[in-house]
Amino acid sequence: MSAETQGDVHFDELIHAPVRLRVCGLLAAAEEVEFSVVRDAVDVSDATLSKHVKVLVDAGYAAVRKAPSSVRTDARLLTWLRLTPAGRRAFSAHVAALRAIAQGLAP
Repeated sequence: MSAETQGDVHFDELIHAPVRLRVCGLLAAAEEVEFSVVRDAVDVSDATLSKHVKVLVDAGYAAVRKAPSSVRTDARLLTWLRLTPAGRRAFSAHVAALRAIAQGLAP
């Protein structure tokens, strides 16, 4: 992690990349979200989303789970994404840092 830390305010450059910031925002609002839902909401390709998810997973901020579809009859596995507890804390701290910046305060 990079940046300055002050309590629960932390500007995290890893999260700050636009696609990762949007992904974290979507995942923070739910327990887990299916890959295609995130891809469509963020409006990126599968490859682009996979690259950004890998960065979040490698940092310990996100987790991936594969599971069969409960509604489809084929054997296709769905990919589910979620923020880890560390990812939720990092995202919250980053949002707090952005709010501080917007208010003219140094995080």
